Amino acid sequence: MIEAHGLTKRYGDKTAVMDLTFVVRPGVVTGFLGPNGSGKSTTMRMILGLDAPTAGRVVVNGKHYAAHRAPLHEVGAMLEARSIHTGRSAFNHLLALAVTTGIPRSRVDEVIDIVGLRKVAGKRAGGFSLGMGQRLGIASALLGDPATVVLDEPVNGLDPEGVLWIRGLLKDLAAEGRTVLVSSHLMSEMALTAEHLIVIGRGRLIADTSVGEFTRRAARNSVLVRCDGAERLRAALTGPDVAVTAAGRGALEVTGLSSDRIGRIAADHEIALTELTPRQASLEEAFMELTRDAVEYQTPDRLPAGSGTEGRAA
Repeated sequence: MIEAHGLTKRYGDKTAVMDLTFVVRPGVVTGFLGPNGSGKSTTMRMILGLDAPTAGRVVVNGKHYAAHRAPLHEVGAMLEARSIHTGRSAFNHLLALAVTTGIPRSRVDEVIDIVGLRKVAGKRAGGFSLGMGQRLGIASALLGDPATVVLDEPVNGLDPEGVLWIRGLLKDLAAEGRTVLVSSHLMSEMALTAEHLIVIGRGRLIADTSVGEFTRRAARNSVLVRCDGAERLRAALTGPDVAVTAAGRGALEVTGLSSDRIGRIAADHEIALTELTPRQASLEEAFMELTRDAVEYQTPDRLPAGSGTEGRAA
Protein backbone atom coordinates (compact mmCIF):
# COMPACT_ATOMS: atom_id res chain seq x y z
CA MET A 1 0.00 0.00 0.00
CA ILE A 2 1.16 3.52 -0.83
CA GLU A 3 0.00 6.33 1.46
CA ALA A 4 0.64 10.01 0.78
CA HIS A 5 -0.33 12.69 3.30
CA GLY A 6 -0.07 16.40 2.49
CA LEU A 7 2.71 15.67 0.01
CA THR A 8 4.28 18.91 -1.25
CA LYS A 9 7.37 19.59 -3.35
CA ARG A 10 8.78 22.99 -4.25
CA TYR A 11 11.75 23.81 -6.46
CA GLY A 12 12.64 27.40 -5.62
CA ASP A 13 9.55 29.48 -6.34
CA LYS A 14 7.88 26.70 -8.36
CA THR A 15 5.50 24.30 -6.64
CA ALA A 16 5.49 20.98 -8.49
CA VAL A 17 3.22 19.12 -6.04
CA MET A 18 0.85 20.73 -3.55
CA ASP A 19 -0.76 19.02 -0.56
CA LEU A 20 -1.43 15.65 -2.20
CA THR A 21 -3.20 13.08 -0.06
CA PHE A 22 -4.15 9.68 -1.46
CA VAL A 23 -3.94 5.94 -0.84
CA VAL A 24 -3.04 3.31 -3.45
CA ARG A 25 -4.55 0.06 -2.22
CA PRO A 26 -3.52 -3.53 -3.00
CA GLY A 27 -5.59 -5.79 -5.19
CA VAL A 28 -6.49 -3.28 -7.91
CA VAL A 29 -4.64 -1.57 -10.77
CA THR A 30 -4.55 2.15 -10.00
CA GLY A 31 -3.97 4.54 -12.88
CA PHE A 32 -2.01 7.69 -12.12
CA LEU A 33 -3.07 10.36 -14.62
CA GLY A 34 -2.42 14.01 -15.29
CA PRO A 35 -1.47 16.42 -18.10
CA ASN A 36 2.16 17.15 -18.86
CA GLY A 37 3.65 19.17 -16.02
CA SER A 38 1.04 17.97 -13.55
CA GLY A 39 3.57 16.61 -11.04
CA LYS A 40 3.20 12.87 -11.71
CA SER A 41 6.93 12.20 -12.16
CA THR A 42 7.81 14.26 -9.10
CA THR A 43 5.25 12.37 -7.03
CA MET A 44 6.60 8.99 -8.14
CA ARG A 45 10.14 10.10 -7.38
CA MET A 46 9.04 11.04 -3.85
CA ILE A 47 7.36 7.66 -3.42
CA LEU A 48 10.69 6.02 -4.25
CA GLY A 49 12.78 8.34 -2.11
CA LEU A 50 14.56 9.90 -5.09
CA ASP A 51 13.24 13.35 -4.17
CA ALA A 52 12.57 14.55 -0.62
CA PRO A 53 9.22 16.22 0.02
CA THR A 54 9.23 19.87 1.04
CA ALA A 55 6.30 19.01 3.31
CA GLY A 56 4.14 16.00 4.03
CA ARG A 57 5.16 12.37 3.79
CA VAL A 58 4.69 9.27 1.69
CA VAL A 59 5.17 5.69 2.87
CA VAL A 60 5.09 2.31 1.17
CA ASN A 61 3.79 -0.57 3.26
CA GLY A 62 4.05 1.60 6.35
CA LYS A 63 7.64 2.84 5.88
CA HIS A 64 9.60 5.36 3.88
CA TYR A 65 11.18 3.60 0.90
CA ALA A 66 14.71 3.99 2.28
CA ALA A 67 13.69 2.54 5.65
CA HIS A 68 12.97 -0.89 4.18
CA ARG A 69 15.79 -3.37 4.78
CA ALA A 70 15.29 -4.89 1.32
CA PRO A 71 13.60 -2.20 -0.82
CA LEU A 72 13.49 -4.23 -4.06
CA HIS A 73 11.44 -6.87 -2.25
CA GLU A 74 8.96 -4.20 -1.19
CA VAL A 75 8.79 -1.92 -4.22
CA GLY A 76 9.60 -2.64 -7.84
CA ALA A 77 9.71 0.45 -10.03
CA MET A 78 10.33 1.54 -13.58
CA LEU A 79 10.55 5.30 -14.04
CA GLU A 80 13.05 5.29 -16.91
CA ALA A 81 13.34 2.02 -18.83
CA ARG A 82 16.61 2.95 -20.53
CA SER A 83 18.53 3.53 -17.29
CA ILE A 84 20.78 0.56 -17.97
CA HIS A 85 24.42 -0.12 -18.76
CA THR A 86 24.28 -0.37 -22.54
CA GLY A 87 27.30 -2.67 -22.72
CA ARG A 88 25.74 -5.36 -20.53
CA SER A 89 23.49 -8.10 -21.75
CA ALA A 90 19.93 -8.21 -20.45
CA PHE A 91 20.84 -11.22 -18.32
CA ASN A 92 23.92 -9.59 -16.81
CA HIS A 93 22.05 -6.36 -16.11
CA LEU A 94 19.49 -8.28 -14.08
CA LEU A 95 22.15 -10.49 -12.51
CA ALA A 96 24.08 -7.44 -11.27
CA LEU A 97 20.92 -6.13 -9.62
CA ALA A 98 20.22 -9.52 -8.09
CA VAL A 99 23.73 -10.09 -6.70
CA THR A 100 23.85 -6.66 -5.06
CA THR A 101 20.46 -7.08 -3.38
CA GLY A 102 20.54 -10.71 -2.24
CA ILE A 103 18.19 -12.05 -4.92
CA PRO A 104 18.94 -15.58 -6.16
CA ARG A 105 20.17 -16.15 -9.71
CA SER A 106 17.15 -18.37 -10.38
CA ARG A 107 14.90 -15.30 -10.09
CA VAL A 108 16.78 -13.68 -12.98
CA ASP A 109 15.76 -16.57 -15.23
CA GLU A 110 12.19 -16.34 -13.98
CA VAL A 111 11.72 -12.66 -14.82
CA ILE A 112 13.43 -13.03 -18.19
CA ASP A 113 10.78 -15.61 -19.07
CA ILE A 114 7.98 -13.50 -17.56
CA VAL A 115 8.79 -10.53 -19.82
CA GLY A 116 9.55 -12.63 -22.91
CA LEU A 117 13.25 -11.80 -23.36
CA ARG A 118 14.66 -15.35 -23.33
CA LYS A 119 15.80 -15.24 -26.98
CA VAL A 120 17.73 -11.99 -26.51
CA ALA A 121 18.87 -12.41 -22.90
CA GLY A 122 22.51 -12.69 -24.00
CA LYS A 123 22.47 -9.61 -26.23
CA ARG A 124 23.72 -6.18 -25.25
CA ALA A 125 20.92 -4.00 -23.92
CA GLY A 126 22.31 -1.00 -25.82
CA GLY A 127 21.09 -2.58 -29.06
CA PHE A 128 17.56 -3.20 -27.84
CA SER A 129 14.55 -1.62 -29.49
CA LEU A 130 12.34 0.66 -27.40
CA GLY A 131 9.89 -2.16 -26.76
CA MET A 132 12.61 -4.60 -25.69
CA GLY A 133 14.04 -1.93 -23.40
CA GLN A 134 10.60 -1.53 -21.83
CA ARG A 135 10.42 -5.27 -21.18
CA LEU A 136 13.86 -5.21 -19.55
CA GLY A 137 12.81 -2.28 -17.36
CA ILE A 138 9.72 -4.19 -16.27
CA ALA A 139 11.86 -7.25 -15.56
CA SER A 140 14.03 -5.10 -13.29
CA ALA A 141 10.93 -3.89 -11.45
CA LEU A 142 9.71 -7.46 -10.90
CA LEU A 143 13.10 -8.88 -9.93
CA GLY A 144 12.57 -8.72 -6.16
CA ASP A 145 9.05 -10.22 -6.39
CA PRO A 146 7.80 -6.98 -4.80
CA ALA A 147 4.54 -6.37 -2.96
CA THR A 148 4.23 -2.96 -4.65
CA VAL A 149 4.87 -2.16 -8.31
CA VAL A 150 5.21 1.39 -9.69
CA LEU A 151 5.50 1.78 -13.47
CA ASP A 152 5.74 4.93 -15.57
CA GLU A 153 4.43 4.56 -19.14
CA PRO A 154 4.94 0.76 -19.30
CA VAL A 155 3.33 0.32 -22.75
CA ASN A 156 5.54 2.93 -24.40
CA GLY A 157 7.16 1.36 -27.47
CA LEU A 158 5.38 -2.00 -27.19
CA ASP A 159 3.77 -3.61 -30.21
CA PRO A 160 0.11 -4.78 -30.04
CA GLU A 161 1.12 -8.18 -28.65
CA GLY A 162 3.23 -6.45 -26.02
CA VAL A 163 0.37 -4.14 -25.05
CA LEU A 164 -1.91 -7.13 -24.52
CA TRP A 165 0.83 -8.79 -22.47
CA ILE A 166 1.40 -5.85 -20.13
CA ARG A 167 -2.35 -5.41 -19.71
CA GLY A 168 -2.67 -8.99 -18.55
CA LEU A 169 0.47 -8.78 -16.40
CA LEU A 170 -0.80 -5.74 -14.47
CA LYS A 171 -4.15 -7.39 -13.82
CA ASP A 172 -2.45 -10.60 -12.70
CA LEU A 173 -0.20 -8.69 -10.28
CA ALA A 174 -3.22 -6.98 -8.76
CA ALA A 175 -5.11 -10.28 -8.57
CA GLU A 176 -2.22 -11.64 -6.49
CA GLY A 177 -2.92 -8.90 -3.94
CA ARG A 178 -0.08 -6.58 -4.92
CA THR A 179 -0.30 -2.79 -5.02
CA VAL A 180 -0.03 -1.62 -8.64
CA LEU A 181 0.39 2.06 -9.60
CA VAL A 182 0.68 2.83 -13.31
CA SER A 183 1.21 6.22 -14.93
CA SER A 184 0.22 6.58 -18.57
CA HIS A 185 -0.92 9.10 -21.18
CA LEU A 186 -2.82 6.40 -23.09
CA MET A 187 -6.39 6.80 -21.89
CA SER A 188 -7.61 3.89 -23.99
CA GLU A 189 -5.23 1.55 -22.15
CA MET A 190 -6.12 2.93 -18.74
CA ALA A 191 -9.80 2.40 -19.53
CA LEU A 192 -9.08 -1.29 -20.21
CA THR A 193 -6.57 -1.87 -17.41
CA ALA A 194 -7.20 0.35 -14.39
CA GLU A 195 -10.01 -0.02 -11.88
CA HIS A 196 -9.18 3.05 -9.83
CA LEU A 197 -7.77 6.45 -10.79
CA ILE A 198 -5.73 9.13 -9.09
CA VAL A 199 -5.77 12.24 -11.27
CA ILE A 200 -3.71 15.35 -10.60
CA GLY A 201 -3.26 18.68 -12.36
CA ARG A 202 -0.82 21.50 -11.61
CA GLY A 203 0.35 19.44 -8.65
CA ARG A 204 -3.08 19.21 -7.00
CA LEU A 205 -5.49 16.31 -6.63
CA ILE A 206 -8.38 16.39 -9.11
CA ALA A 207 -9.90 12.95 -8.55
CA ASP A 208 -9.38 9.83 -6.46
CA THR A 209 -12.12 7.50 -7.61
CA SER A 210 -13.11 4.51 -9.72
CA VAL A 211 -12.86 4.65 -13.51
CA GLY A 212 -16.64 4.40 -13.80
CA GLU A 213 -17.31 7.25 -11.39
CA PHE A 214 -14.69 9.42 -13.06
CA THR A 215 -16.32 9.09 -16.48
CA ARG A 216 -19.78 9.69 -14.99
CA ARG A 217 -18.54 13.03 -13.66
CA ALA A 218 -17.79 14.27 -17.16
CA ALA A 219 -20.25 16.67 -18.73
CA ARG A 220 -20.22 14.92 -22.10
CA ASN A 221 -22.62 12.11 -21.22
CA SER A 222 -25.17 12.15 -24.01
CA VAL A 223 -27.93 10.23 -25.79
CA LEU A 224 -27.87 9.20 -29.45
CA VAL A 225 -31.31 9.46 -31.05
CA ARG A 226 -32.40 8.32 -34.52
CA CYS A 227 -35.79 9.02 -36.05
CA ASP A 228 -37.52 10.13 -39.25
CA GLY A 229 -38.51 13.51 -37.81
CA ALA A 230 -35.16 14.68 -36.58
CA GLU A 231 -35.83 18.39 -37.12
CA ARG A 232 -39.20 18.22 -35.37
CA LEU A 233 -37.61 16.36 -32.47
CA ARG A 234 -34.76 18.87 -32.27
CA ALA A 235 -37.29 21.68 -31.87
CA ALA A 236 -39.22 19.74 -29.24
CA LEU A 237 -36.11 19.03 -27.19
CA THR A 238 -34.82 22.60 -27.14
CA GLY A 239 -34.63 24.03 -23.64
CA PRO A 240 -32.33 25.43 -20.93
CA ASP A 241 -29.14 23.41 -20.42
CA VAL A 242 -30.02 21.11 -23.35
CA ALA A 243 -27.71 20.79 -26.35
CA VAL A 244 -28.81 19.03 -29.54
CA THR A 245 -26.37 18.46 -32.39
CA ALA A 246 -26.62 16.56 -35.66
CA ALA A 247 -24.94 13.15 -35.56
CA GLY A 248 -25.53 12.01 -39.13
CA ARG A 249 -28.59 11.63 -41.29
CA GLY A 250 -31.67 11.29 -39.12
CA ALA A 251 -29.56 11.23 -35.95
CA LEU A 252 -29.14 13.65 -33.06
CA GLU A 253 -26.78 13.73 -30.09
CA VAL A 254 -28.51 15.15 -27.03
CA THR A 255 -26.90 16.31 -23.79
CA GLY A 256 -28.81 17.59 -20.79
CA LEU A 257 -31.73 15.13 -21.00
CA SER A 258 -32.05 11.49 -19.98
CA SER A 259 -33.05 8.85 -22.50
CA ASP A 260 -36.36 8.36 -20.62
CA ARG A 261 -37.18 12.06 -20.90
CA ILE A 262 -36.29 12.13 -24.61
CA GLY A 263 -38.51 9.11 -25.21
CA ARG A 264 -41.47 10.73 -23.47
CA ILE A 265 -41.04 13.98 -25.42
CA ALA A 266 -40.87 12.05 -28.70
CA ALA A 267 -44.04 10.12 -27.78
CA ASP A 268 -45.87 13.35 -26.89
CA HIS A 269 -45.04 14.70 -30.36
CA GLU A 270 -45.84 11.38 -32.07
CA ILE A 271 -42.30 10.96 -33.36
CA ALA A 272 -41.27 7.32 -33.78
CA LEU A 273 -37.72 6.59 -32.63
CA THR A 274 -35.54 3.94 -34.26
CA GLU A 275 -32.66 4.34 -31.76
CA LEU A 276 -32.32 5.75 -28.27
CA THR A 277 -28.85 4.96 -26.90
CA PRO A 278 -27.34 6.54 -23.77
CA ARG A 279 -23.69 7.28 -24.39
CA GLN A 280 -21.28 7.66 -21.47
CA ALA A 281 -18.20 9.76 -22.00
CA SER A 282 -15.03 7.79 -22.70
CA LEU A 283 -12.18 7.99 -20.22
CA GLU A 284 -10.29 10.21 -22.67
CA GLU A 285 -13.25 12.60 -22.97
CA ALA A 286 -13.73 12.66 -19.20
CA PHE A 287 -10.02 13.30 -18.66
CA MET A 288 -9.98 16.18 -21.15
CA GLU A 289 -13.10 17.69 -19.60
CA LEU A 290 -12.06 17.42 -15.98
CA THR A 291 -8.44 18.52 -16.48
CA ARG A 292 -9.26 21.38 -18.84
CA ASP A 293 -8.21 24.04 -16.34
CA ALA A 294 -5.12 22.13 -15.20
CA VAL A 295 -3.28 21.92 -18.53
CA GLU A 296 0.03 23.75 -18.28
CA TYR A 297 0.87 23.69 -21.98
CA GLN A 298 -2.09 24.59 -24.18
CA THR A 299 -2.08 23.65 -27.86
CA PRO A 300 -3.83 26.26 -30.03
CA ASP A 301 -6.79 25.06 -32.07
CA ARG A 302 -5.16 26.44 -35.19
CA LEU A 303 -2.00 28.22 -36.21
CA PRO A 304 -2.31 31.99 -36.57
CA ALA A 305 -2.41 33.38 -40.07
CA GLY A 306 0.99 34.23 -41.46
CA SER A 307 2.80 31.92 -39.04
CA GLY A 308 5.20 31.04 -41.81
CA THR A 309 4.86 27.27 -41.49
CA GLU A 310 3.41 26.76 -44.97
CA GLY A 311 5.86 24.98 -47.19
CA ARG A 312 8.42 24.60 -44.43
CA ALA A 313 10.07 21.20 -44.23
CA ALA A 314 8.88 19.14 -41.27
